Amino acid sequence: MIKKFISFYKPYKVLFTLDLIVAFIASLCDLVYPIMTRDLINESIPNRDVRMIETFAVTLLIIFLIKAACGYFMQYWGHVVGVRMQGDMRRHIFKHLQKLPNSFFDNNKTGDIMSRIINDLMDISELAHHGPEDLFISIVMLIGSFAILCTINIPLTLLIFAFIPLIVWFTLYERKKMNKAFLDTKVKTGAVNANLQNSISGIKISKAFVSHESEEEKFEAGNAKFIKAREIAYKVMAEYSSGAGFGMDILSYVGLIGGGIFTFIGIINVGDFMAYMLFIKIFITPIKKLIDFMEQFQNGITGFQRYMEIMDAEREKDKDNAVELENVKGEIEFKNVDFSYEGKKVLENISVKIEKGKMLALVGASGGGKTTLCNLIPRFYEIDNGDILIDNKSIYDVKLDSLRENIGIVQQEVFLFTGTIRDNILYGKFDATEEELIRAAEMANIHEFINTLPEGYDTYIGERGVKLSGGQKQRISIARVFLKNPPILILDEATSALDNATEHIIQESLEKLCSGRTTIVVAHRLSTIRNADEIIVLGNTGIMEKGTHEELIKKQGEYSKLHEFAAV
Repeated sequence: MIKKFISFYKPYKVLFTLDLIVAFIASLCDLVYPIMTRDLINESIPNRDVRMIETFAVTLLIIFLIKAACGYFMQYWGHVVGVRMQGDMRRHIFKHLQKLPNSFFDNNKTGDIMSRIINDLMDISELAHHGPEDLFISIVMLIGSFAILCTINIPLTLLIFAFIPLIVWFTLYERKKMNKAFLDTKVKTGAVNANLQNSISGIKISKAFVSHESEEEKFEAGNAKFIKAREIAYKVMAEYSSGAGFGMDILSYVGLIGGGIFTFIGIINVGDFMAYMLFIKIFITPIKKLIDFMEQFQNGITGFQRYMEIMDAEREKDKDNAVELENVKGEIEFKNVDFSYEGKKVLENISVKIEKGKMLALVGASGGGKTTLCNLIPRFYEIDNGDILIDNKSIYDVKLDSLRENIGIVQQEVFLFTGTIRDNILYGKFDATEEELIRAAEMANIHEFINTLPEGYDTYIGERGVKLSGGQKQRISIARVFLKNPPILILDEATSALDNATEHIIQESLEKLCSGRTTIVVAHRLSTIRNADEIIVLGNTGIMEKGTHEELIKKQGEYSKLHEFAAV
């Protein structure tokens, strides 16, 4: 996983290398100051060397200016590296999400996915910038301090540095607890985000059913778990921070007492003692950086771990020898198809053939597999056994994008993207001309309504088309299928949620849309499918009956019962 994380630095290796070089220069600037202080106290002041004091003053000022410039570079360009890596990761994960199967989204909450893309990547970005930089500076400062102090007095240097391994041991000891605490916090954050997303999306339903107390209880339950997880994380952080802080205080204590004794008995002079105290102050800073780095590393790496959980999810993919599905006529055939969902058999031994340009209607009780059967054609889900053919070509032997490009879907629950009417219709064909756009709207019986709006096709429709009625949203979804102009059409209870008057208008649009296309209709109202070329009644896990409307009525079977019930 670390190797994968490091690979994201590759596009920015020049800028990253410059950042480390600048960090090295800044570290040297810090190391020079105690040496100059030692020489000033031991040589220049006792000898009243005014010229050397002036040289020290100018040199220190230049060093501080260089250090400030280095700080600016690291703070700005270092963060730029981090945010660009964050952008790359977000781009990769978004592209990856587009290729994940529907089953992934069935089993993962939208809010949790968003938490991984936003919150976790922010932590990763901070680690990407500060992590290597702080680690590098700390190593340079510790090695530099050790080398310089050894030139003054080796026994005192070894005495001071002997305590550093204890701080390192303590850090490693706390690491596992921090990893578990941070990971649990991220999981709970994702759950809170998921609850929020769900509650806000359903706010109108909550108001309609006056269920705000129930929503508040659900939110509070998740929020309480988040607070508890965060409290545990803060407890671990407090143990780590206070323990490491005590270790650094001991370093100062040893330096002060040990250096004082060495100075008292004449082993080192006052200038050397002052240099020791300054160096201890200097290398306490990188130790603090190391402590912060470990906390940041755990926070960032748990975020990257959650990021990789999504990136490792298996994508939809084509066969190596998959071909483009071209010049589609629209003949569809199911051959002995079995399908299970989460271990439950949904469809079994389904065999049916739909001739090009014909209409097949699917009816039956809710949960009978009608929508599932439709979802298998564009490969939203993979079958267990059997095969599905389009124009005698297996849909598993053709490229997935080319398969879906030839299928248009109009569903009961219309999804419109936040944006304008134009944006949503153009989803059917992004490079469509204005004439094609208007023609599609006219065919969907929505053009006249659009012209009544002040901004016409550029009218903003709100989140998920909230500013439009159900019928208007449905007609926009039909318009974009007209624009796509696919040879195969799936209508999944496209009018069941509408009133009779609106249904009549949309039914006219759908009849135009179905003309000349192979159409599969999932029917709620049986009156809409009387003229279907074939009707299939699905029940349990298979086909119960099939035939035309008249044939099925004569059989006095399940379809006849459904028809009588609908007529009541």
